[in-house]
Amino acid sequence: MKDYIALAAKGDHEWWRYLVGAFLIFIIWQAGTIPFIGVVSYKLAMEGRDLSSLSNYETLMGTLDSNLTFFLMLLSFAIGFLGIWLIVKFFHNQKFKDVLTTRVKFDWKRVLLGFSIVGFFIAVMTIIDFVLNPDDFLWNLKWDQFLILAAIGIIMVPIQTTFEEIYFRGYLMQGLGIVFRNRWLPLIATSVGFGLLHLGNPEVTKLGYVIMISYIGTGFLLGVMALMDEGLELSIGFHAGNNLITALLVTADWTAFQTESILIYTAEPSIGFDVLIPVLIIYPIYLLIMAKVYNWKNWKSRLFGKVELL
Repeated sequence: MKDYIALAAKGDHEWWRYLVGAFLIFIIWQAGTIPFIGVVSYKLAMEGRDLSSLSNYETLMGTLDSNLTFFLMLLSFAIGFLGIWLIVKFFHNQKFKDVLTTRVKFDWKRVLLGFSIVGFFIAVMTIIDFVLNPDDFLWNLKWDQFLILAAIGIIMVPIQTTFEEIYFRGYLMQGLGIVFRNRWLPLIATSVGFGLLHLGNPEVTKLGYVIMISYIGTGFLLGVMALMDEGLELSIGFHAGNNLITALLVTADWTAFQTESILIYTAEPSIGFDVLIPVLIIYPIYLLIMAKVYNWKNWKSRLFGKVELL
């Protein structure tokens, strides 16, 4: 099987290109927040409110209709997706497919499997929690708002999650692997970096830094998927399933996505050993399922081996 990281050697892969490219992609991505900030600023101005409140997360989330807020938040990732395509194609002269997979064609069946595994688990666990603890939830289903949410989510959430997968498990993982000629350092760096990306999330403010175990652990899970499967299809599907099903099923006033979901979690959150259960138990089960389906072998060399350039 081809080495996914080594595919980057087919394009222009000097170390400085990845340094500059990663920075430019980030800037383009952040520029994508301008429409959101602009619309919120306009609304605040029309209401005669102080624009300095833009620095307040609750103001940003609560000024506009929740579906419009959801769309504008995700729009930045669509712009970031365009940015990463431009950088890969014109700055690195690399085929965009080569930042996605070693396979001849992008494997949509793998995407569906990754999506289904996590989507089914989240749906089942949410239903069980709702049945056992109904007082912790508010039934929020309003069909007119939910259908708009579903339309936005089905289109925009996969763009958001695919951008993040290509940026971290694709572009940065390939770049670090090419520069340092190994697979373990890109796995660690991109997983920790992915976790740190979520430091600004309201969940961290509410639950504390211990929640970073979950974010970084998820980064490792997605990174292992990419390296063992020599492509991003499984991680793209998994990430999309996690974010989309969660956004549709349940939200809370302290989560990054505050949507017109079916349920609103109203209980005061607490966190303890349960943050370790997904990372130490559920995630390994996911990997074992995928390893069985796709006959993964040579774990040591695929996760810790050297990168031999093409």
